[in-house]
Amino acid sequence: MCSLVLWAAGGMTAYGENTGAASETVSETEAAAVTADGSITSCLIIGSGDTIEVKAQSNGQMENTDSYLYLFELKPYEDSIGGRTDYAAWAEGGTSATFSLSLNRGSASDRLYSKFVLAVKTADGYQEISKPHYITNPEVVAPNQAPYKAPLSKKGLQMEVSQIGDAFQLGVKHSSVNIAFHQILGEGIDYEYDGKVYHFSKPVIESYDETISAMSNKDITVTAIILNGWNPATPDLVIPGTTQKSNVFYYMPNVTTEAGFEETRAIAAFLAERYSGANPDYGKVSNWIIGNEINNQQWNHMGATDITNYVQTYQDAFRVFYTAIKSTSANDRVFFSLDYNWHNEADGQLKYGGKDIIDYFNSIANVQGQMDWGVAYHPYPCPMTDAIFWDDANTGLITNDLSSPVVNFINLNVLTDYLATTAFQKPNGEVRNIMLTEEGFTATNANGDDLSMVQAAAYAYSYYLVDSNPYIDAYILSRQVDAPSEVNMGLAFGLWSCDMSKPDQIIPQQRRKLWEVFRDIDNSKKTLETTEFAKSVIGIDKWSDVIPDFRWKYQEQ
Repeated sequence: MCSLVLWAAGGMTAYGENTGAASETVSETEAAAVTADGSITSCLIIGSGDTIEVKAQSNGQMENTDSYLYLFELKPYEDSIGGRTDYAAWAEGGTSATFSLSLNRGSASDRLYSKFVLAVKTADGYQEISKPHYITNPEVVAPNQAPYKAPLSKKGLQMEVSQIGDAFQLGVKHSSVNIAFHQILGEGIDYEYDGKVYHFSKPVIESYDETISAMSNKDITVTAIILNGWNPATPDLVIPGTTQKSNVFYYMPNVTTEAGFEETRAIAAFLAERYSGANPDYGKVSNWIIGNEINNQQWNHMGATDITNYVQTYQDAFRVFYTAIKSTSANDRVFFSLDYNWHNEADGQLKYGGKDIIDYFNSIANVQGQMDWGVAYHPYPCPMTDAIFWDDANTGLITNDLSSPVVNFINLNVLTDYLATTAFQKPNGEVRNIMLTEEGFTATNANGDDLSMVQAAAYAYSYYLVDSNPYIDAYILSRQVDAPSEVNMGLAFGLWSCDMSKPDQIIPQQRRKLWEVFRDIDNSKKTLETTEFAKSVIGIDKWSDVIPDFRWKYQEQ
């Protein structure tokens, strides 16, 4: 039994854990008039990393209680203490208290992922008087404390592994890999976590090893996108009651049940350890995106629900991944993903505005424990089938303010200025990390016309906008090579065209103008010369006329 040092209003007292401190009884009549209210103000791992310190406040109104404050531990899938009596710690009532308890790291009673609530005792049992609060600094126990390695430029590309030599020639600095969360369990790799053994598919994991190590070993910063698809063999990874739908691509990760939480936690921890950079044969993931375009349930389905419940459910799952990642590699970055619909298309049940997702996510975290979360944004042209984004205001969906239905490249400052405000800053006061992780410009239209010069000009303009914006860390273009299925929808995004006679494969056929622009865009000696053609396509004389704080302004003629 660990010893608890409890700071309360009356001073310091040492108690044993769950010793039944209070024996006073409270009448049922009195219990109905409890006025105690409180909050947990911090929940931190301290010292050598084996102790949790929880600080709480209350209004000091302990009438009709036994005059003590109690701290209960809940798992992410638990909504309330219910009729439980197994409190983790207690203190004398007052306006403030500090509870100290063991982390129990690596054991079946591991508290790293737990949340805590403050309670008082009435004649009817224990009554919660605070919202739950999670540990907010899991990074202090991470074995990998290496600083985040910032790439030399923001230039990124969704690469084809078979074309990795081409990517090196292009000077790619960022790339991404989709990890099919629902397909990695299997046989061949055993992994023990908190006393349980989990089994992973050796061929699937080795395929990720090959891809990730090939990129990270060449100093390409790798972003992993965690996607939870439908797999009847892994039902615990999907929220109970969710049904498979033909128009849904991915599903909300499940931490709402004990089995779902434990399985999700173990997979998240396995991935974080596997791609921590400790083994160069596995590679290093530096950025993690949990889900895709979560403001649209087509990509993160749980069923029709209001935004409060949706964001709370997502954040509970996000926090499990966050804790697993940050407790392994302290300076990895963790993001949620949004499409360009800032307010557009939101119905409040299956689709939500990107701004509202940010607002709700932040407000919930303010109460339950802030994290170092970031935003992975997808600012495609509007519509995506038209590469010319600089006239998107003509759609009526683009304005340069927070009421804009859509936020894309031409008004990207709406997103970055909003996240730069004090309300959204990280706990350390810095602006949150923002990456653009999926966007592209088509080189053809519905008629099959060759618009490759427009595509290249659009990329040049968009890259300069991003490169001159101090709040964006990376810009990952989609794609290296056209995908036949996307070309059939009028979306020829590639630096290379593809062989359309082989629709089930992605085979490069011919370089486009975009290839050259992409290669030179971050080269100070070549960038302006290579993009000179784009000015006439866009209809401008100087880049600095349309790009605030243009990075290469003093090199313009």
